[in-house]
Amino acid sequence: MKVVLLAGGFGTRISEESQYKPKPMIEIGGMPILWHIMKEYAYYGFNEFIICAGYKQDYIKKYFADYFLHTSDITFDFTKGNDTIVHHRSAEPWKVTVVDTGLETMTGGRIKRIESYVGNNTFMLTYGDGVSDVPIDKLVEFHKSHGKICTMTAVKPEGRFGILDIDDTAIKSFREKSQNDVGYINGGYMVLEPEIFDYIRGDETTFEREPLENIASEGQLMAFKHNGFWQCMDTLRDREKLEGLWNRGQAAWKVWGK
Repeated sequence: MKVVLLAGGFGTRISEESQYKPKPMIEIGGMPILWHIMKEYAYYGFNEFIICAGYKQDYIKKYFADYFLHTSDITFDFTKGNDTIVHHRSAEPWKVTVVDTGLETMTGGRIKRIESYVGNNTFMLTYGDGVSDVPIDKLVEFHKSHGKICTMTAVKPEGRFGILDIDDTAIKSFREKSQNDVGYINGGYMVLEPEIFDYIRGDETTFEREPLENIASEGQLMAFKHNGFWQCMDTLRDREKLEGLWNRGQAAWKVWGK
């Protein structure tokens, strides 16, 4: 089953870094967050990826073009006509297709543009800027059990602001907002049947609007509830949080190293 990764947006809310590179290529622990997502899928045996690129798509293509060099010990022997000798290879057994899905294309349009690469097959889809410890094997098993078009991982994000209990103008209590204070949201990590392409008109279609709204109204959208770790990287603050977790050895999404 192929994994489709949405990685074409501008990343304006983290422009401190996205002005230089696509947001999915911003590093956590010295590696792009896109790499972290791919490592989780690979842990569950999914090694074929289709990356929907757009903004600075050349950056993503160059990264994977050089990936073998970055992950291997190599001797460049200029005394023998620039021979290259690979001593140690540690690159993952991945097949990566990077598709330029346009600069201004909306999320639905990006998915529609990779239809020919998916074919008439079930596929997975997630955003290239969020990590989770969602059990992908259980997610796929759940999707196969109900026979609907789409399974979406539903998560409860950590609240950003404190909760105030106010009586008139006096604050009676204060506590940090928890997951129990918010409802489930779209956490990505979806499994989709190829029928989903029929719900996408073209480049102007936002996937999270008409396509998902329509299949939901038809009873074709199912939720896989995940109450474990999930964190998107919308802002510099999010990136610093993820970096801190990684550096402290508390990166819950690092399932491949446990």
